[in-house]
Amino acid sequence: MKIYTKTGDTGQTSLFGGTRLPKNHLRIEAYGTVDELNSYIGLVRDLSENEKHRVVLKEIQDRLFTLGSNLAVAPGKNVSTPDVHAADVELLEKEMDRMNENLPELRHFVLPGGHPTVAHLHIARCVCRRAERMTVALAQNEDVPAILIQYLNRLSDYLFTLSRDAAQELKAEEVKWLPRK
Repeated sequence: MKIYTKTGDTGQTSLFGGTRLPKNHLRIEAYGTVDELNSYIGLVRDLSENEKHRVVLKEIQDRLFTLGSNLAVAPGKNVSTPDVHAADVELLEKEMDRMNENLPELRHFVLPGGHPTVAHLHIARCVCRRAERMTVALAQNEDVPAILIQYLNRLSDYLFTLSRDAAQELKAEEVKWLPRK
């Protein structure tokens, strides 16, 4: 089976259900950014030495494939895709609560960085926020399940908390942002 189809050579692509859209359509941008985020999560999973983190990050990658497949369905088409569930959001919340038990109280904004793994987690958080913004924009014009936006919102919080946890585990300095006066 060839990987190339040549059907996108004119700047259009197909959604699940057959509808064709320009490759710069907001729906394509939204699920494309989710795909970018998934790739970044794969990078931070591979960088992590913490097995618990690796297991949760793999689960997140699975959910991002689910989320992206939901965004890739043409509106009004009856195409079966897996669902994101409230339990997926709850997993992120439980993991944040678990990590926060061992983290110092956050009293300042934190500058991204301190260690390459931590910096990559912050980049993943930023990509997640962009995916969320694009999905919210899409939801203003088309039907998007609310759970998808909720998951992306919670995931960015999880990635921030994970960056703090990783910094502590790696003994990396958590650099406070102290604005000029």
